Amino acid sequence: MATTHTLETPEAGIVYDVHGPAPADSPRPPLVMVGQPMDATGFGTLASYFPERTVVTYDPRGIGRSVRRDGREDHVPAVQAEDIHAVIRALDAGAVDVFGSSGGAVAALALIAAHGEAVRTLVAHEPPLVTVLPDAAAAERAGQAVRDAYQARGFGAGMAAFIAMTSWPGEFTDEYFARPPADPAQFGMPAEDDGRRDDPLLTDRSLAVTAYQLDVDALTAAPTRIVIAVGEESADVLTGRTALATAARLGQEATVFPSHHGGFLGGEFGYAGQPEAFARKLREVLEG
Repeated sequence: MATTHTLETPEAGIVYDVHGPAPADSPRPPLVMVGQPMDATGFGTLASYFPERTVVTYDPRGIGRSVRRDGREDHVPAVQAEDIHAVIRALDAGAVDVFGSSGGAVAALALIAAHGEAVRTLVAHEPPLVTVLPDAAAAERAGQAVRDAYQARGFGAGMAAFIAMTSWPGEFTDEYFARPPADPAQFGMPAEDDGRRDDPLLTDRSLAVTAYQLDVDALTAAPTRIVIAVGEESADVLTGRTALATAARLGQEATVFPSHHGGFLGGEFGYAGQPEAFARKLREVLEG
C-alpha cells in the first residue's frame, strides 16, 4: 500500500508516494528513491522488495504528476535537490537513505553537496555526468546529435539515436560519428513524426543534468556515505563509464550492481532488468 502526498511550494506541487509503514513505524530510516527524467512509476518493482521499511518515491517537478509553476522547462539538479530536501523535511524522520537512478543520481549528488546532513547513505546508480569523461567533448557532440535527430525527425529518430549512443562501447571515436543515422525500426520505434518536441530526454531541457559539475570538496566533506554504483552489463557504455569516472573523482571504486542501467526495473517500461537481484544488492549496500 502507498499513500500519495503533494508538497505545495511557490514554484511547484511536488507529488510523492509513501510505501510501506509510516516513518515512525519503520525499523530503518526512510529510503527515498529518485529518478530523472523517470517519475515514481519506475520504482514500483524495486520498492516492493523493501516491504519492511518506509520507501518514498517522487515525481520531479514538471514530470509526471508534479506540476511546476516557475515558468521554466529545464531540469536543473540544484533545483531538484531542493525539492527532494523539502520532501525529506516533510517526512519529519531525520536523515534518510537515498537511491538515485540516472539523472536522479545527479540530483542526489547535488542534494548531498547542499544538505549532506539530510542523508545517511546515498547510492548513486550510473549518474550520466558527461563532464567527468576523458572524451567529454566527443560525448557532448554525440548528445547534441541525438537532440538534432529529435528536432529534425521526431521521437522515433531521436530515441533510436539515443539508444545507439548509450549502447556504444567505449569512447566516442571517429568510427562512431561516421555511422549512418540510427534506423528507428531497428529499435522498434515509430518512423512517423508526431510533431511533439517536448521529451525531456531528447531535448536540451535536461542538459543541466549531464553538464552538472561535481562539487568534490562538498561531497567529500559531507557526513553522507556516498556509494557510486555501476551495472555489471553496462560498465563499458556511456552511463557505466560516467559512473566509473565519477567514483574515481570521489576517490573510490564503483560498486558493481546486477544488470544494466535500468537493472532495478520490472515490467514498468518493457526494459526489465534483474530487480530481485538488484534489490538484494541494494539492501546489502545500505545495511553494510
